[in-house]
Amino acid sequence: MHTILLIEDNEMNRDMLARRLQRSGFDCVAVANADDGIEIAQSRRPAIILMDLRLPEFNGWDAAKLLKSDPQTRDIPLIALTAHAMEGDRERALAAGCDDYDTKPIDLPRLLDKIRVQLDRTAASDHPHLPDDTGPATTLPAN
Repeated sequence: MHTILLIEDNEMNRDMLARRLQRSGFDCVAVANADDGIEIAQSRRPAIILMDLRLPEFNGWDAAKLLKSDPQTRDIPLIALTAHAMEGDRERALAAGCDDYDTKPIDLPRLLDKIRVQLDRTAASDHPHLPDDTGPATTLPAN
């Protein structure tokens, strides 16, 4: 079972999305702020992070930059979430290091598709395919 770290300051959104993710087969750890999220990301190494961009005190863009600059967490896929989608937010989130971006209200099937894409990418990078060995034989020179 994959663990998702959900960083969302709105209690109702956090609880609702965490329950929906759990019903979809994920273990979900939900926190209300970026500081707690970064600490949990470093200690628990979740399979993926979903993070609201408009967090109080320490916003999601800065948290994304920190997570992606840390060798312990840089390879964890990060999907930015926001209710106040403004022109340029997607590009700004991707520039901060987020791997994808989604808007609220959450369309669960769309978000689950994005989560699966990121988990598949992680699995593919963890287990790269061996090169096809069907090419012409190569003879190495004798020593």
